[in-house]
Amino acid sequence: MIHSFDKTAQREGTASLKYDARLATFGRDDVTPMWVADMDFAVAEPIAKALQARALHPIFGYSLAPESLYQSIMDWLLAKHGWQIKREWIVLTPGVVPSLNAVVAALTAENDGVIVQPPVYFPFFSAVRNQNRRLIHNTLLLDDDDVTNLQYRMNLSDLTACASEATMLMLCSPHNPVGRVWQKYELDSVLDIANKHDLIVLADEIHADLVYTNAQHHMLGLLAYDSAKSKAAFEDNCRVITAVSPSKTFNIPGLGLSALIVPNKVHRQAIESHLDKLGVSVTNPFNMLAFETAYREGGDWLNGLIAYLQTTRDEAVAYIQLGMPEISVLPPESTYLLWLDCRKLSLDDAALRHFFIEEAGLGLSPGSLFGSAGEGFMRMNIGMPKAEVMAVLERLKSALQQRR
Repeated sequence: MIHSFDKTAQREGTASLKYDARLATFGRDDVTPMWVADMDFAVAEPIAKALQARALHPIFGYSLAPESLYQSIMDWLLAKHGWQIKREWIVLTPGVVPSLNAVVAALTAENDGVIVQPPVYFPFFSAVRNQNRRLIHNTLLLDDDDVTNLQYRMNLSDLTACASEATMLMLCSPHNPVGRVWQKYELDSVLDIANKHDLIVLADEIHADLVYTNAQHHMLGLLAYDSAKSKAAFEDNCRVITAVSPSKTFNIPGLGLSALIVPNKVHRQAIESHLDKLGVSVTNPFNMLAFETAYREGGDWLNGLIAYLQTTRDEAVAYIQLGMPEISVLPPESTYLLWLDCRKLSLDDAALRHFFIEEAGLGLSPGSLFGSAGEGFMRMNIGMPKAEVMAVLERLKSALQQRR
């Protein structure tokens, strides 16, 4: 099957958040939107065909989650990540962001400390605040001695100190927005700290399948199992909860379905009870069909996507490094997001945002959205045809030259 990622579809006028909210978000409706994290690529053909076929049936009544859906999750995690999970560990949820809120609400108490690692996906902050929990910042460290090879790492000594006053750690793995794929030794250290301090770890691994060839993703739940002193008691003692979804991978986030992998029965029952109290329903006939079809028939499309995005990433990073001395870029190991270090421009965040919108005509996500550690940065979504990305970078380069 041949996939073309050089083509896109008209998205204006389709109630697209990315396109149709530009005026409200940026004050202009003509900026190139490179902010909210969905891609401008058509879904894999098997997904489109499955949804079209289902739409021909004239009844859209209440639905249930078929066992084949659960099996597709189990098969995917085993084939892609070597993790053999049990059917009963799976809790279906209406998206990863609702999952974050549900887990924090179900497994922590008011004023409990919850650790986040900024700069990080901003719903992490709101998931803690929404439940009246206490945010504890374990800020990532940025090694920037070599501006051509910026790299973030965890502050593990500070994480140990934070863990002594916390109940939960929210881990973004791979990390959004900085694009790190955490190495095994880093994740092993996280598990060691969590075990010593009885810390629950909620691992958002929504980008686990969008990893480039220079990195390898390790699922925290599998590492926890491998390191367990007693495999027989693993489920009773497991403190890792994993959020997964094909939504980012296969560009179907608007369909709203994800899954939590919760080996610990007590944790699982608490989460399910909380969702029940909210009357949460996830059994939409279209989201379940798209979810299962993606995992069963989307592998070929995904391989093509990753190869295409990697080429775009490499060319974009090289272009920025060669022609924009004012901006440093972190080549992501995962995701279709570039984390641009704009601190050399010496602009505050309002002025930086104004520059990108008014002078470059670009709608990006301001780094400050991801916490104070993101101030002076911008997040750029390159999930679009490569020619369009390069044209955008030419425009950005020209805008920078006008400032010199």
